[in-house]
Amino acid sequence: MKLTLRVLLQTLASNRYYKVFCCLLPCVLAILVSSVVFAGEWPGARSNFHSFDQYDFEVDDLNCKIVAPKKIAPGRPWIWRARFFGHEPQTEIALLEKGFHVAFVDVADLFGSPQAINRWNRFYEYLTMSHGFSKKTVLEGLSRGGLIIYNWAAVNPEKVHCIYADAPVCDFKSWPMEKSSQLTWQKCLEAYGLTETEALRFRGNPIDNLMPLADAGIALLHVIGEDDLVVPVADNTAVIEKRYRALGGNITVIRKPGIGHHPHSLEDPKPIVDFVLKHM
Repeated sequence: MKLTLRVLLQTLASNRYYKVFCCLLPCVLAILVSSVVFAGEWPGARSNFHSFDQYDFEVDDLNCKIVAPKKIAPGRPWIWRARFFGHEPQTEIALLEKGFHVAFVDVADLFGSPQAINRWNRFYEYLTMSHGFSKKTVLEGLSRGGLIIYNWAAVNPEKVHCIYADAPVCDFKSWPMEKSSQLTWQKCLEAYGLTETEALRFRGNPIDNLMPLADAGIALLHVIGEDDLVVPVADNTAVIEKRYRALGGNITVIRKPGIGHHPHSLEDPKPIVDFVLKHM
């Protein structure tokens, strides 16, 4: 047996294609293994998301949702939705059709605080390590979802392709402090562990932490209604736009005249989808 094996190895070593075979073998095995490991891997209840399979499940204490494309694009790209899952889903549907996964983890009433960032860090590790998702994601945040996408990106800029923010909250002193109920504002203060006096001096909002994003070359897209009274443009997107451009950052703002906080997104999501694909 040893002699036979030795002869086989000597034969392979003398073959001029042997080194090429050895170089390609890990890649071939990785593709075969990933197709087996990641096939039908999602736990939890399955439901229908506009003809795509949606899975609701828990990982540790995280409440998670995944929507899977019918055919997964190379590299397993994904868009990470923050808050209001399923509302105005046209962008997600268009990207699902292009092979993206849609991911969501609940961070309600955490307002982009360190607790929310911790939850997102854990979910990111789960998706990339256990399910082979791309190491870079596309972030999507509607309204208060702007707080978590920007705050997480500032801590993890190397993990972000680009950011799509829709009528986003970029400073909690605008919302919920000024434009929401006292109860919501108190929940925000509790999430951050701040008093109201400390919150007024706080410099950890998205408008304050743009340098890491600009340094990483992350492109931003904001879709806003110019007459938004809930998340005023002047306090949020206008500040981001001015400061990001001053840092040399790439930001595009799509303005919808005569429209308030709702509806979000665009009836035809093509400009959003094109932006995402351009900056992958």
